[in-house]
Amino acid sequence: MGIRGACTLRKRQVLVFFVLLGLSWADTESTRYFVAEETEIGSFVTNLARDLGLEVEEMSSREARVVSDDNEKHLYLDLRTGDLLLNKKLDREELCGSTEPCVLHFQVVLENPLEFFRAELHVRDINDHSPTFLDKEILIKISESATIGSTFLIESAQDLDVGSNSLQNYTISPNSHFYIKIQNNEDGKIYPELVLDRALDHEEAPELTLTLTALDGGSPPRSGTTLVLIKVLDINDNAPEFVQSLYEVQVQEDTPIGSWIITISAKDLDTGNYGKIWYTFFHASEDIRKTFEINSISGEVNLRSQLDFEIIQSYSINIQATDGGGLSEKCTLLVKVLDINDNPPEITISSITKTIPENASETLVALFSVRDQDSGDNGRILCSIQDDLPFILKPTFKNFFTLVSEKALDRESRAKYNITITVTDLGTPRLKTEYSITVLISDVNDNAPAFTQVSYTLLVRENNQPALQIGSVSATDRDSGTNAQITYSLLPTQDPHLPLASLVSINADNGQLFALRALDFEVLQAFEFHVGAIDQGSPALSSQALVRVVVLDDNDNSPFVLYPMQNASVPCTELVPRAAEQGYLVTKVVAVDGDSGQNAWLSYQLLKATEPGLFGVWAHNGEVRTTRLLSERDAARHRLVVLVKDNGEPPLSASVTLHVLLVDGFSQPYLPLPEVAPERAQGDSLTVYLVIALASVSSLFLFSVLVFVAVRLCRRRRAAPLGVYSVPEGHFPSHLVDVSGTGTLSQSYQYEVCLMGGNGISEFSFLKPNIPNPEVHDIGRNVGEKENFANSFGFNGQ
Repeated sequence: MGIRGACTLRKRQVLVFFVLLGLSWADTESTRYFVAEETEIGSFVTNLARDLGLEVEEMSSREARVVSDDNEKHLYLDLRTGDLLLNKKLDREELCGSTEPCVLHFQVVLENPLEFFRAELHVRDINDHSPTFLDKEILIKISESATIGSTFLIESAQDLDVGSNSLQNYTISPNSHFYIKIQNNEDGKIYPELVLDRALDHEEAPELTLTLTALDGGSPPRSGTTLVLIKVLDINDNAPEFVQSLYEVQVQEDTPIGSWIITISAKDLDTGNYGKIWYTFFHASEDIRKTFEINSISGEVNLRSQLDFEIIQSYSINIQATDGGGLSEKCTLLVKVLDINDNPPEITISSITKTIPENASETLVALFSVRDQDSGDNGRILCSIQDDLPFILKPTFKNFFTLVSEKALDRESRAKYNITITVTDLGTPRLKTEYSITVLISDVNDNAPAFTQVSYTLLVRENNQPALQIGSVSATDRDSGTNAQITYSLLPTQDPHLPLASLVSINADNGQLFALRALDFEVLQAFEFHVGAIDQGSPALSSQALVRVVVLDDNDNSPFVLYPMQNASVPCTELVPRAAEQGYLVTKVVAVDGDSGQNAWLSYQLLKATEPGLFGVWAHNGEVRTTRLLSERDAARHRLVVLVKDNGEPPLSASVTLHVLLVDGFSQPYLPLPEVAPERAQGDSLTVYLVIALASVSSLFLFSVLVFVAVRLCRRRRAAPLGVYSVPEGHFPSHLVDVSGTGTLSQSYQYEVCLMGGNGISEFSFLKPNIPNPEVHDIGRNVGEKENFANSFGFNGQ
């Protein structure tokens, strides 16, 4: 602790000291109650509820308690009736000794709000003790020369009762020489003196035995007796004389037992036996006899038992010196006990609250009192707690303090406080007492759950098993108990087309997410939703986090061939002129794959061919080209099987069959080549048949062209308002194929099949996209020529 901290502590201690000092001087009015000692336990004293002006239910709800100054539970408060009852039998002599009146101070403490009421219980004395003499026999030596009227001191009796019940009178048994005279002492007590009524004669009666009776003032009175043995001595005309009539000595309370206190000295002018002196305590109480002892020969006074300033601060001891002739004299020894700081301060806890809510401010934690049995600076007290705590001490009245919280607390920052109350006196050396209080801070729901991440990205592979755990979310709550118990839930999505309830579910207890059904990458690649976390506090607090589920593609789709279509009733035939150059584009196999990434990377290869070395397939774009020049010896019809394979693991594939027909030119009709060449002798007749057939075919061709043009024009007129292309009936599908950015095509296309008019030669355009595509456009012209020519004459390529 630095200099500044020490100064602050010193200021606090001085402030508390003056507050305590002021409270100790305050003359507060106290309510007085009276009860006789030895009253039975449970006896009624008063009704506190009536005296305080409170209802009985209020006494119970405010937790009324009775706190005694001496920490003894003399009284008991019945909260059901508000009656104040005795908790034990009270012995006035044990509680107060000879002090009168006998007053027990206590306080009535009410909480919520805190109030204090002071009261006093006066214990009335009853006559429950008889007078007693400490000595069963009293020896008095009297010279026969004693004159009539001489007085002789007699040891007085002890009576623990006070007032009218205390010792009131002495009597002596009937005799012819003495009577009793009552004297009042300085402290108000009486003691007897034996008065000589008739001269003594040693020769006539050397000894006399009398009975001394002590009577108290009770009703009925009590009494005690002792024997008085009188020895008649021969004449002794000099009594002992003390050097001083009053001796004063100061003794510290920690003086060891057996220590010398003082030496009392007296002189006697007589000689012989009459000049010898014996010292004794005179009229000494039982406490004096237990605490001190005197050497009867030397007059030394020694300590017999330990002194205690807190019990008795001073002793007034009468000492009698008696010579051998029976003459005596007395003096007074005043022993003052000096206090030392041998009692540490005491802390008495009246009320304590071990748990307070974190959002409460200025809450009463403890009510306690402090005291020190020492006196002076040894009994002055400073009370303090640690400086770094959000708690303060407030003095209430006299020696009572309250410990309260200074402000609202935060359990999440600190859940427990260990408060040490330190009480220090101002003695030398200083003594202190510490009392530790542990205050627990109870939780309130002031923290919402917090997710470990603002957003979560979960990866799940398509075609998963239903009820598969795909990940989890996690949230924490700084509160405790039910305030920290978190429940997870799926929040409603704002996308009305996303069936979230049928896609995923969440474990409300641990935040684990499960896929409810198998996901399909080709249908749903990714989706987002929010999850909520709510605690069990009151009111409940919640938070939310974003979860993005990304579906990973599996190779579960085989390549799909768009061209040529394999489900047509009549297979597609490609026409190739025999004059085609090497690398001539025969057709292009167009395929797509519903997967993505490398699962959709397609490669093409020629699987089977009628003549393997004549055609080839480009691996990356599916173009079928001639690999050499055609010759007359090449067969007219060819069948090609092209394999389309993706790059997945394991790879999937599809195959397509192409029919290729070699022709001399697109302007001549195609006639099927005979299986066997005709003989020379039949050449003329064959020529005639060919001319007839050619004329028929030419006529049919012209008729077909006219019909086609007429139908075409009619359909265009009907389709013009709709803005669409007419699709002819034939081998190709009349529907549109939609490919959404997957496979080998980089854009979305719509394909149409149509016949188009050209510059004198019919052109067949296949799979022409609405968005221009240079790669597909290259195929249109060559492929269109061959298909239109073949279809116009009804050849199917078989």
